[in-house]
Amino acid sequence: MNKGEKRNFIRLDSLHLLDYLVIDREGRQTTYSMGRTLDVSEHGLQLEVTQPVSMGDNLIVTVGLEDDLIDLIGEVKYSNKISTRYTVGIEFSDISDDGLRILKKYIIAFNTHCS
Repeated sequence: MNKGEKRNFIRLDSLHLLDYLVIDREGRQTTYSMGRTLDVSEHGLQLEVTQPVSMGDNLIVTVGLEDDLIDLIGEVKYSNKISTRYTVGIEFSDISDDGLRILKKYIIAFNTHCS
């Protein structure tokens, strides 16, 4: 594998990785970890994570490309255990105009690399 291919793999892999912070129903910050994006839209996203997350919790997810970063808040709508990992679906709430702009860029880049 040449250096160009290796660099593209790293970029693609990092596009799928997001960090997140769990805020439980009582408003306490609990888990800070990384997840892998499985699907994303303007309304929410689906993550694969290694830690259990409960329905009704909120996740603060950091999304971005290059120097544009935004923290998006979403409520956990489902969490399913699959083997040793969990698939979590969150629905975004109250996205700012700037946040939506960055999220749209992320969605385009994600869909381009997943096609």
